[in-house]
Amino acid sequence: MKLTELIADLPYEELRGGDAEIETLCTDSRVSGEGDLFFCYRGTKTDSHRYAAEAARRGVSAIVCERDCGVPCPQVIVKDGREAMAYLSAAFYGHPERSLKIFGVTGTNGKTTTSYLLRSILEESGLKTGVVGTLGAKYGTKTVPPALTTPDPAFLFSLLADMRDDGMSAVVMEVSAHALALGKVRPIVFEGAIFTNLTQDHLDFFGTMEEYGRAKKRLFTSEACRFAVINSDDAFSRELVGEVPVVSYGLENPADAFAVVEAESARGSRVLLNLSDELCETFVPMPGRYNVSNALAAAACARRFGVTAEIIGRGIAKTERVDGRLEWVANFRGADIFVDFAHTPDGLEKSLLALRKHCKGKLVCLFGCGGNRDEGKRPKMGETAAKYADFAVITSDNPRYEDPCAIISKIEEGYRRYSKRYVTVEEREKGTEYAVNLLSEGDILLVAGKGGETCQEIMGIKYLYNDKAVIETVIGKLKE
Repeated sequence: MKLTELIADLPYEELRGGDAEIETLCTDSRVSGEGDLFFCYRGTKTDSHRYAAEAARRGVSAIVCERDCGVPCPQVIVKDGREAMAYLSAAFYGHPERSLKIFGVTGTNGKTTTSYLLRSILEESGLKTGVVGTLGAKYGTKTVPPALTTPDPAFLFSLLADMRDDGMSAVVMEVSAHALALGKVRPIVFEGAIFTNLTQDHLDFFGTMEEYGRAKKRLFTSEACRFAVINSDDAFSRELVGEVPVVSYGLENPADAFAVVEAESARGSRVLLNLSDELCETFVPMPGRYNVSNALAAAACARRFGVTAEIIGRGIAKTERVDGRLEWVANFRGADIFVDFAHTPDGLEKSLLALRKHCKGKLVCLFGCGGNRDEGKRPKMGETAAKYADFAVITSDNPRYEDPCAIISKIEEGYRRYSKRYVTVEEREKGTEYAVNLLSEGDILLVAGKGGETCQEIMGIKYLYNDKAVIETVIGKLKE
């Protein structure tokens, strides 16, 4: 593709150096080469303009940059390199976003589960539907390993193009606050945008809850979506009303879509949905009232899109297991063991309360906090576990470049305000063995924080690690 064709609809400031043939999009100068269009922008940790000369030496066809880099190849100078990358990625892959019905799901917690519920509903309605998010991408018979919650533009639009070419009609996509703040999804006009909730997370990046919330709002403008689905039980929803048509859902407050929970178990809930006065009974195949709320979010979105209540009910009941989302893993010595991605105070509280209802013995929680992330939530996570669990094992969870013991110490500060019933075990696998060995008839163990993750990040190295696999190994060892 010619550079001039690619940038035809891009509001760039200047093209210097003439035309060029573009074969590939590239953001890493170390692997750049002939035919590449190399992107420069000011990042959160480094300014990639410093690598423009290296990319030019490697023979890239052209560079997109925010200032003249003094290189011999053509340069497209733009105001915002990240935003330009999103628009040019969409154009390079033939604007797949224009051929697909794309639904966005944002919020601190519940994005993945809500995405899978909505995908199941849309599939049940006859639409071939892909899903993109924290667990990677799934469409047709294809599975793409996870990277970021919302992939970077070049990968995202190549993925959407492959979904289009593979016969997908719709896509349900998790949209992170980071992606919204950095303009990753700017070219997409979402058919519907779902908001789940706003609680503390990512303040290492956003600084304040106000900035975090401001990023979420970007999904609910007339430029970004055709209709909004908001949670009447979350106060932040009020700030999302205004620019586009709105449908609300909730369990505690008046809403367009609500539910009556008829029966609950550790495997799910039997509910009666009221979708703008259209009723249907269904089974939400995952425990906890907050998962009923997630199901309502998906149902409200699908109903606004035109799917009937009957089909919505069937789609919810057929939703596949969502990896690592309050997922039952094993029964050992008469105790049930669950794995969950809960890594925020709100998420951990909801998961523990959901399991408490079905716990006949003691409720044990194993958890930690990630390194080089929001430090302020660490004592709050400790407080939450102390309030709602009978005993806790505080351990590591992706310490990254931080000292695991220092992270654990901050968690302890919050935990000790409410309880002394806990131990600390720095190594997560040993901590898991300790927690499993505590169990007896009627107990429940929640292993929280990592969910379906398959690695543990320590000092820049990602070691293979999966909570479910470790639990199975530990149980086998204890049975010997």
